[in-house]
Amino acid sequence: MMSRIKILSWLTVIFFCWTLLGCSDTIESVQAFNSESKSPIPRVENISEVAPPKLIQELNKNFSQTKPEVKILSPQIDEIVNSQDVSVSLQVKGLDIFKDEELGMGPHLHFFLDDKPYQAIYSASEPIILEGLAPGTHTIRVFASRPWHESFKNPTAYAQTTFHVFTATEDNNPSQDEPLLTYSRPQGTYGAEPIMLDFYLTNAPLHVVAQENPADDIADWRIRVTINGESFLLDTWQPIYLTGFNKGQNWVKLEYIDENGNVIQNAFNSTVRAINYDPSLQDTLAKLVTDKISLDKVKAIALKDYQGLQEVKTQEKEEIIEEELSEEVEEVKEEKSEILEEELTPEVIEEELVEDVTDIAEPSVNESKPENMKVEQDKDILPQEIEPTADLTEEQNEQENISEELETKENKQEDVNDSDNQ
Repeated sequence: MMSRIKILSWLTVIFFCWTLLGCSDTIESVQAFNSESKSPIPRVENISEVAPPKLIQELNKNFSQTKPEVKILSPQIDEIVNSQDVSVSLQVKGLDIFKDEELGMGPHLHFFLDDKPYQAIYSASEPIILEGLAPGTHTIRVFASRPWHESFKNPTAYAQTTFHVFTATEDNNPSQDEPLLTYSRPQGTYGAEPIMLDFYLTNAPLHVVAQENPADDIADWRIRVTINGESFLLDTWQPIYLTGFNKGQNWVKLEYIDENGNVIQNAFNSTVRAINYDPSLQDTLAKLVTDKISLDKVKAIALKDYQGLQEVKTQEKEEIIEEELSEEVEEVKEEKSEILEEELTPEVIEEELVEDVTDIAEPSVNESKPENMKVEQDKDILPQEIEPTADLTEEQNEQENISEELETKENKQEDVNDSDNQ
């Protein structure tokens, strides 16, 4: 009899949880899940949840089977580093991390040092150098992220290490056994709504396990979100998209609480960040959440070395044009070669050489004195003061020499004739 009751209770719990998971993760449904015994939730007036942007839903399909593996190779857990400059080596498998040069986004790592806002890491090939760390204990948390800063939530996507500079202290030293909340987004400046809220959970029990036996030590959990003073609860681990932020500065606080509304004591389980909302900023993320960029173009942030359809078409056209031009050039070369072979026969070459020699030996008067050449004389300059050109002088000298030779021959001929007559 007891076994039947236990089975029925299990089925009831499973059915109840399945119903919750099947519901849309809206603020209203999350608030309705809380019983009257829990702390009252302030009314949410400005902040509201909306569906994930369509482009992000489409891009997310590229990561449906992706399960990254992230490791911190150094420093090791509880390692004592005798320097305030620490080198951190990371390893990533199962995910290409990169940043598209044009769009400025891509799959990456969220790198957290203690309770500071994360640093986006787009390459793990070189160590990360942390300079001037304060003496004492420090904790590094790293997890893989999609291009729009949504965390991968498989267990191997997260890595954590706690080390000590010179010596250990109590600060920045989370318990390895207690649930741990890592605040991820929102962070920085946004140019458009909706704005994604996302976080990472470690050691958080399943609701089914936490609710199975009210007498055990397993505490059920919620995430209390407070935005500009308005609070609501989340009981599912997934990103949500929100609107209703103020222009300018806003503040967001995330707290990991138990079923009684108490913050579970562990480092980083209560974190607050200030963010900026500037609608004039139109970066890639703003265009992505407002569908103001084409899916074909924005795929470049999800797929490494992606060539869009338009880019492929342009490249194909350029290759076709280049090939056609190359063929035309070859045809022209062949035609010119054939013409040259036909025209430059030995007879033609000899004839052209003879003509060139003849032109040199007997220069044309017309060539030396173009018809269209006119020499304007100043009235004050006498004709004899104009000096002949060098070409004309040479021609005149040649003509005078020829005349002198002819005259000499004629004189000799006359002398011969006179002698004959005598």
